[in-house]
Amino acid sequence: MGLLFATVWLCATFWWLYVSMHTFAGLNAALTVLAIVALAMALGAYYAIACGLYWRLRQRGPWRSTLAFAALWTMAEMARGTWLTGFGWGAVGYAHADGPLAAWIPWVGSYGVGFLAAWVAAAGIAVLRSGGAVHRGWAMRLVLVFVLVVVPGLALLVPGLLPGWSTPAGSLSVTLLQGNIPQDEKFQSGSGVPLALGWYGDQLNHSHTDLVVAPETAIPLLPQDLPDDYWAALKTRFASGGQAALIGVPLGNMAEGYTNSVVGLGPNQQQVWRYDKHHLVPFGEFIPPLFKWFTRMMNIPLGDFNRGAVGQDSFDWKGQRLAANICYEDLFGEELGVRFVDPARSPTIFVNVSNIGWFGDTVAIDQHLQISRMRALEFERPMVRATNTGATVIIDHTGQVAQSLPRYTRGALVGTVQGATAPRPLPGGWGVSDYGRCGYCQLLLF
Repeated sequence: MGLLFATVWLCATFWWLYVSMHTFAGLNAALTVLAIVALAMALGAYYAIACGLYWRLRQRGPWRSTLAFAALWTMAEMARGTWLTGFGWGAVGYAHADGPLAAWIPWVGSYGVGFLAAWVAAAGIAVLRSGGAVHRGWAMRLVLVFVLVVVPGLALLVPGLLPGWSTPAGSLSVTLLQGNIPQDEKFQSGSGVPLALGWYGDQLNHSHTDLVVAPETAIPLLPQDLPDDYWAALKTRFASGGQAALIGVPLGNMAEGYTNSVVGLGPNQQQVWRYDKHHLVPFGEFIPPLFKWFTRMMNIPLGDFNRGAVGQDSFDWKGQRLAANICYEDLFGEELGVRFVDPARSPTIFVNVSNIGWFGDTVAIDQHLQISRMRALEFERPMVRATNTGATVIIDHTGQVAQSLPRYTRGALVGTVQGATAPRPLPGGWGVSDYGRCGYCQLLLF
């Protein structure tokens, strides 16, 4: 039953893979459906194991069994998000970026909130199955449920009642570009490529904010393959003055390999800053062992990249430390957390650049936005997102969307983002980074 539930749930969660694999990559429709169901079943195996173990533990009393269910479910979620590169998309915790459990996100993270949600659900079922015979022990547990769920939710409604951990770190005016280049034309030399080069080049040259951000592979060609002087002109444009740019562009060559990267251009640079994507998409950006036969059936450009390192340095600009991440890298909070090991270099603003146009105008856009909101809440850091088709937004450090562009439109979002830094110490005087606090509380919980 656990395998059946998880398979159906996960198919309903990432069914939009069909758009990328069949519509854009040209894989046979039946084989695409089979591949999605097979992926859902493989990931669902974690939950099948969790349910099997819970079935053996269910008779150990309602209190222990409900905690066991929550712990096993959470371990399945963590395994799905970690093993074999991880794909934790649609985990239960993301449903709680709003609501009473959201107050716990800075303390225990998305996995911890998923644990609380699973435990509250299991406890509710246990109470119903008790036949209404709620003795003193169960009454105390219901009070605990109330404290865990309702009180933090009410605290969210009273500003200042539940203090945050971060402090303001100045502001930055930003321009976030959304080119809305059709995905089936994006890498076509006769249509999408000249459209992208023309529109993004014009926007980069005429922006007036402190920072302008262009999305993942906004420049769809290697710098050495661009028209004469195009890349040199962009570098010259930002080599002086009070503006900087973060631009998504592939880098590399045949001999050294290629990377999916973000380049940072600004004044007084001794060398161009770059961020290389670390967490690559299987089949789309790297080919798993023994699966070249499968990827040969799909037409995906730039499909085999080198990995960047974990915890790459931020782009320093006007007092802000801008931590870039590409595509679904913001799904992996434990990897973003590595950047907080040194508090003096911890990010003040996250910058996500994406091309989620691979999945059409589907719920994938909303799911990715929810993931970004969760990371902003976990780390109490704002996040700006520049995407090809949406959602291009400014998210504040409380996880709320402050400004956004309509999806599947071409335009520039101009706004201001407030940086955040300097987490407060834990009770008892333990000074740690935000991720250290989050990880510490998760260890206590599990």
